[in-house]
Amino acid sequence: MFKTRLRDFLFTKDDWLFAVSDYFRKDGIRATLRYVPDENGERELNGKRYKKYDFGPAFEFMKQNRPEWVQDVHVVPESEVKKVLRPSDCIPELVNSDSRVRAIVKVLDMAEIPRTSMGVTGSMLAGLQNESSDVDFVVYGPMWFRARDAIAVAKQQEGPIEELDEDMWQRIYRKRIPEISFDEFMLHESRKGNRGMVEGTYFDLLFVREWDQIKEPLLRGKDTVKMKIEAEVKNADFAFDSPSYYKVEHDEIDHVLSYTHTYAGQALPGEIIEARGVVEEFGDMKRLVVGTSREPKGEWIRSLTWLEKCGYI
Repeated sequence: MFKTRLRDFLFTKDDWLFAVSDYFRKDGIRATLRYVPDENGERELNGKRYKKYDFGPAFEFMKQNRPEWVQDVHVVPESEVKKVLRPSDCIPELVNSDSRVRAIVKVLDMAEIPRTSMGVTGSMLAGLQNESSDVDFVVYGPMWFRARDAIAVAKQQEGPIEELDEDMWQRIYRKRIPEISFDEFMLHESRKGNRGMVEGTYFDLLFVREWDQIKEPLLRGKDTVKMKIEAEVKNADFAFDSPSYYKVEHDEIDHVLSYTHTYAGQALPGEIIEARGVVEEFGDMKRLVVGTSREPKGEWIRSLTWLEKCGYI
């Protein structure tokens, strides 16, 4: 059995490339199609051209070519997997070949973060990056928070690590199309510290659980009604995970989950949040799920505590 976790990549026997989208598997490896060989593709790997598929077109392609693999994500049979690409495995090569990755790694080295806790995913992991590719930098487990703090310090110093400019923030906001205003979006983002620029390239510091943090699968329940709640966040250890995971104090709702990256790290323990999403019933437990579609309408998470502290409300 292949050992996989979130943000690994899979090469199938058809040379299709999938990004692993879950820590757990059922009937196969849960993933999302990203690249397919195509003679007219804009990327190249080992002399073969590839086409990149965004979320919607990827599902259309899979429905036409492997409909039996299509569920809420794409479920790849293990028998079809030729190779697993792990983000941590490509660090040595990228440190030697890419100055942007080298600059990030240097900052994390100084913070005494083991290189085995670092990785790069996305097009760089697949070897299909181009000049416009972002750097999707992974840090595993609790070391992520130390890495985030080290990056924040580096942004304040002279060097290749910088804060995002206004144009880049606008680009991210337009891409996400959140249900909160740009000003409110920026107030929340201002304290997260998981985004930056390196030598003019955008990078994201992505959280992935360490193996010992992967306990039990997040089983799906039954979607019921939409609801808006106010609740106190009791635990946010996995607020930057995918999905983001907040344990809350509320009469009905046990957890708030976000499947959209916009609301990762949106609130801290002890803060009061306002959240609107779909109530999911699982046994005796109820969760509020935000991000039930790619561009969720009428769904959000706001830290009322933080917005009040900033004088926004």
